[in-house]
Amino acid sequence: MKNFLILAAFAVLASCQSDPNQPLKEALTFYASFDNGTDADFAKGDKRIYTARSQRAADSAEVGMLNPDHRIIENQGKFGDAFRFGAKSDTVVFYKSKDNIAHDATNWSGTVSFWLKVDPVKDLAPGFTDPIQITDQRYDDAAIWVDFTGENPRTFRLGVLGDRVEWHKDTVNTSRREEYARRLVPVEELPFSSNNWTHIAITFTGLGSAQSIATLYLDGKNMGSIEGVDDPFNWELDKSNIFIGINFIGMMDELSIYNRPFSAEEVQQLYTLEEGVVALVK
Repeated sequence: MKNFLILAAFAVLASCQSDPNQPLKEALTFYASFDNGTDADFAKGDKRIYTARSQRAADSAEVGMLNPDHRIIENQGKFGDAFRFGAKSDTVVFYKSKDNIAHDATNWSGTVSFWLKVDPVKDLAPGFTDPIQITDQRYDDAAIWVDFTGENPRTFRLGVLGDRVEWHKDTVNTSRREEYARRLVPVEELPFSSNNWTHIAITFTGLGSAQSIATLYLDGKNMGSIEGVDDPFNWELDKSNIFIGINFIGMMDELSIYNRPFSAEEVQQLYTLEEGVVALVK
């Protein structure tokens, strides 16, 4: 038995050495390349995209990408085709979170990755815009998101907020604005451009616990972290969604989600995949 275990261990090691992407493959839970339409290429849960007349009306969403202002643009993605968000709108599009995200209310870990092509000054309409927002309620209630702030010069931010009723309790000795800001990673010097693609990665571990940490990466570079977000992330799982392109005008490509936090080296590996995430699903 001992010899068998040793041989098995060597086999696993050899497999990882022959395919350096294997650890990333094993963590993948959701992938939308936008090369075959707007539905996901790979999903542990529902692959379909949904459209609702507003975020509040997500419960009555219809299957399909039904916003006429948005469309797939052929051969203009970081890899292959891309999803073009053509106009600011109350209409929202999203994927369902259930099984596509390894959610845990008090110990949530994972990685989210995607590419954007946008000039924040010239392309975006006035007001806040969230390229991605993952929640069952709203942006300040058990949610992870990145956004561009509403006025030029814009700031790009990672937001990680647990249950609203819980983090509001932390305002006994500080203001609500201060507690909200403590859960953000702001970036003021933006790398975004209408001529180049920018890679965004969010890694997070132990959300809902005092040991939690969430980190924002842009083009493989660590832009800062949020630590100690110990408020729980309670969801009605069937109502939780992966919203994309809220009020966004620009292009998105290669949306992928993983069930564990990637190291800085793995984020760099993801950023430099020559073929994109499709290499992980071959």
